[in-house]
Amino acid sequence: MSSLKVVSPASVGLDGKVMGNIRDYLKEQYVEPGKYVGTLTLVARKGEIAYLDALGFMDRENKKAMQEDAIFSIYSMSKPITSIALMQLYEKSLFRLDDPIHWHIPSWRNLRVYESGLYPNFLTSRPKRHMTIRDLLSHMSGLTYDFMLRTNVDAAYRKTKLQATGDLQAMIDTLAQLPLEFSPGDQWNYSVSTDVCGYLVEHFSGMKLDKYFQKHIFDPLGMEDTGFSCAKEKVDRLASLYEQHPKKGPVLVDPGGAKTARVKKRKMLSGGGGLLSTMSDYYRFCSMLLNQGELDGTRIIGRKTLAMMASNHLPENKDLTEMSQSAFSETTYQGVGFGLGFSVILDPVKTQSLTDVGEYGWGGAASTVFWVNPKEEMVVIFLTQLLPSSTYQVRRELRSLVYSSLKPE
Repeated sequence: MSSLKVVSPASVGLDGKVMGNIRDYLKEQYVEPGKYVGTLTLVARKGEIAYLDALGFMDRENKKAMQEDAIFSIYSMSKPITSIALMQLYEKSLFRLDDPIHWHIPSWRNLRVYESGLYPNFLTSRPKRHMTIRDLLSHMSGLTYDFMLRTNVDAAYRKTKLQATGDLQAMIDTLAQLPLEFSPGDQWNYSVSTDVCGYLVEHFSGMKLDKYFQKHIFDPLGMEDTGFSCAKEKVDRLASLYEQHPKKGPVLVDPGGAKTARVKKRKMLSGGGGLLSTMSDYYRFCSMLLNQGELDGTRIIGRKTLAMMASNHLPENKDLTEMSQSAFSETTYQGVGFGLGFSVILDPVKTQSLTDVGEYGWGGAASTVFWVNPKEEMVVIFLTQLLPSSTYQVRRELRSLVYSSLKPE
């Protein structure tokens, strides 16, 4: 079981009685009605865990209760890890944020922007400017995702099986042949950009992405259970994955245990969504973020680099309502900007939820989420396994439940 130590909420300025609302709400509104099969929630403040609670099942079919050391598919919560990895290489001055991508991926020199047509017959135009590395980190690249179901470009991603087959090099080669949705920097669109960042980590480091993560992030932070697949000796800890069905609710799509595809070694090392992790491991990653890039005397990233990553990089300090064209649910739009790998709170009033300017974080497709609040010295992590993340608004609800427990200063 998990070795996470929990202190009394009062010792870190939180009201334990109010924090009980988190369990009551999740249990009554989500777990008991069967909306979520199981949940695992952590709230930490001032470097101490004040709340850690498991509800429901990690494997409903075998009536296996949720465990604190369960292994989850974290999907897009992989993105901050990949972004940190790339910025570690930035700190070695191996590239600059405004480098045109084609300096490092020559086949992308002549990327074009979609005007009209269907794959493979597109009418395209020249972009206003070249795509840069910052465009990738901030999702202003003009790339998209195959699951958006919105444009003829994302339809081309599906036709070419861009995200379903091959490895990172195959993805890069295919993208070189497809148009962008818009000229880089003009809009914000959730996309495979972070997978390209993973490719660049390999390019600059000369290491495979999984090996780089292990050496430069996972081992230094003591993240023992995080990786692109679940080790065979740990399959009993793997949480089953469910998908929302309009009438049946959560339907099993990938079981825990040895039968799962997540045990096999993966050819595609997706820095955008391929990692599995645990509450303990991801808490160590978030603790490093909260502690300005360092944990237990080990520095992962410089504090100035992290401060820049957690700043809004949308033009003219705009929020996502002004820049985004895509439908996604990892964060709300209003009052929220985007940095280099994280969403960033710009205006708590506009978000219409309890938060602070400067809070940053992200979520994953299976309804997981985390955030780091430097002002309150807080980390919140919510883990479950329900696709898609747009099914319920639990992320906003959690803010009300968590922040209301803060005691007067």
